[in-house]
Amino acid sequence: MLNQKWLIQIAQTTWKTMWQLMMSNLAPSENGNYQRPSSTYSNTVNENGDYIPEKNRYTIYAGLSCPWAHRTLIVRKLKGLEEVIDLVIVTPSPADGGWIIPQGSENCYTLRQLYSKVNSFYQGRCTVPVLWDKKTKTIVNNESSEIIVLLNNCFNQFASYPELNLYPDELGKIINNWNKKIYHHVNNGVYRCGFAQTQQAYEDACYGLFNLLDEIEIVLENNRYLCGDRLTLADVRLFTTLIRFDLVYFGLFKCNIKRITDYPNLSRYCKEIYNLEGVKETCNFQIIKQDYYGNLFPLNPGGIIPLGVPNYQD
Repeated sequence: MLNQKWLIQIAQTTWKTMWQLMMSNLAPSENGNYQRPSSTYSNTVNENGDYIPEKNRYTIYAGLSCPWAHRTLIVRKLKGLEEVIDLVIVTPSPADGGWIIPQGSENCYTLRQLYSKVNSFYQGRCTVPVLWDKKTKTIVNNESSEIIVLLNNCFNQFASYPELNLYPDELGKIINNWNKKIYHHVNNGVYRCGFAQTQQAYEDACYGLFNLLDEIEIVLENNRYLCGDRLTLADVRLFTTLIRFDLVYFGLFKCNIKRITDYPNLSRYCKEIYNLEGVKETCNFQIIKQDYYGNLFPLNPGGIIPLGVPNYQD
């Protein structure tokens, strides 16, 4: 009969092997470092192209828990495009291996079916957000950083708040600089921590993440937003990660050197953006917890959903 020591060793070896297999499918890596695959569709919307700005022509497919998709929900709200661009909410289903469309859309009930309508041979990742063209039945763009620029720039003749410009030319350089740093160390940095497959990969990502958060905390000592007193797309891109930080990334992704609540200026910044008109309507903390803790089995095999949500109310 195997003694307890051997049982533990067998269980550890079996679980580590299974974990590595599951992680290889969930999060491709190179030398233990998580490598986020590139988006597939990168078309634009303009008056002279295949996809012209029109009311009720386009649909955004988004998951409420996804920080990348959340960007598009916020910009759609801030610009007042709810009556211009339709929204379909999708939900993750590990059993189906991806996002599902509970009510159906375009005769599709999974996001993979939607992608397959464009290319029946498509074998890549079926990610959100998706900007879909109902007229030509195709995906215009599935890169969140590009979709939010399109929402900001291309539908002003239909927007309720066309005067709001989240990507002004005079701030373009500083916005782009922030975006580059924040994407690598924060937006993707939390995933590089959570999906790291070696100790060194994790530590490199974690120190990079908190070094930049420390830098931003100093900037916000004298600035209302990243680029001064004006809200920009850089703030939107940072906010959707910060709003999930203490709730999910601190514990589940091991980003636990500090919480956002330990940063006075970052906390003030999150609260202010959350309380902008329309933004809180895009934040569903219960769904965020359910989708991360409930669906990322390799990181939380017990599926236990923690109690508590942040309070950003005025």
